[in-house]
Amino acid sequence: MIKKLLKWIGICLAVLLLAAAGLIGWLTVREYKPAAVEDVEVNRTGAPKQVFLAPGDSLTVLSQNTGYAGLGADSDFFMDGGTDVAPTGEQEVTNRNGLIQQMTGQDADVYFIQEVDTNSSRTESIDQADWYGNAFDHSGSGTFSWSYALNYSCDFVPFPWPPIGKVHSGLQTLSRLNVDKAERIALPCPFSWPVSAANLKRCLLVSYVPLEGTDKELVLVNLHLEAYDDGEGKAAQTKVLMDFLTSEYEKGNYVIAGGDFNQTFPGALDAFPIQDPELWTPGVLENDILPQGWQFACDLSVPSCRLLNPPYDSDPAGNQFYVIDGFILSPNVRLDRVETLDRQFQYTDHNPVIAELTLEAEG
Repeated sequence: MIKKLLKWIGICLAVLLLAAAGLIGWLTVREYKPAAVEDVEVNRTGAPKQVFLAPGDSLTVLSQNTGYAGLGADSDFFMDGGTDVAPTGEQEVTNRNGLIQQMTGQDADVYFIQEVDTNSSRTESIDQADWYGNAFDHSGSGTFSWSYALNYSCDFVPFPWPPIGKVHSGLQTLSRLNVDKAERIALPCPFSWPVSAANLKRCLLVSYVPLEGTDKELVLVNLHLEAYDDGEGKAAQTKVLMDFLTSEYEKGNYVIAGGDFNQTFPGALDAFPIQDPELWTPGVLENDILPQGWQFACDLSVPSCRLLNPPYDSDPAGNQFYVIDGFILSPNVRLDRVETLDRQFQYTDHNPVIAELTLEAEG
């Protein structure tokens, strides 16, 4: 009897090991391996009515991590200490429509959007990028072009339980400016095989806007840096980011980078201290990463992100808040105003950050 039981246990373990090996092998073969630099399509709908800029002009830029329309005020998340893996269909629709209404209501010239699903099990394979693109173009605030770059593409993410499943998600930049071209620039992945096979491949989504009367460009950089690493990944990605930004500025271009840094801005920990270091903790951006004349643009008076270990509680004592969303500006871009809009995390775990900027006139 014992021999038979041990035999069956051995068979079951062998089957499980073979299944695990098969899954790892399949994910390895199917792993998303983008090139270092890839051209990205600039999608234009309707008649071309883009806004043309020149040095001396002003513009408004908004950054919003949408949390794949799945992380509203009533949600938690398993990676942050909660239990939720995916939203219900009703939650996704409510959050997506709410985000569209909030974003289009700001009448910005450029929108940097992160965590936009296009074909994921967790959001019922809805193409959110297409939804956002069409919604902005029909918002009555002008004709928008948009570009999209994957930073997470996996046929099956096998954790937790029930598993996340298929994920295709990324960054989207929408703009009423005359974007000439767009590129996806790969960032270093801090994870080794086999974890890397089912993990994010972070990137920069870069849009180039020619400036009238000059041979210079406005370079718009949408980003979402590493979250769940030991800190080395964030540092390596930040270095690649800064190297790229400074190289563009050295060409005489104007540079605006924005998004979710997953690192607190200088002074943010004084405003929103870490309550429990055992839970998820962001990295820290230091002023010394910026060359002379460059600046961060963020709002330390309102949190831009909340920890998803419980659903949102309007009592500050019940939440861990952060300031990890904002911008980096080259010396020839003047910051006129920056504000984090307090949306009470109604439709996503990030509040939008909006900046009013001016391209300094040459000479």
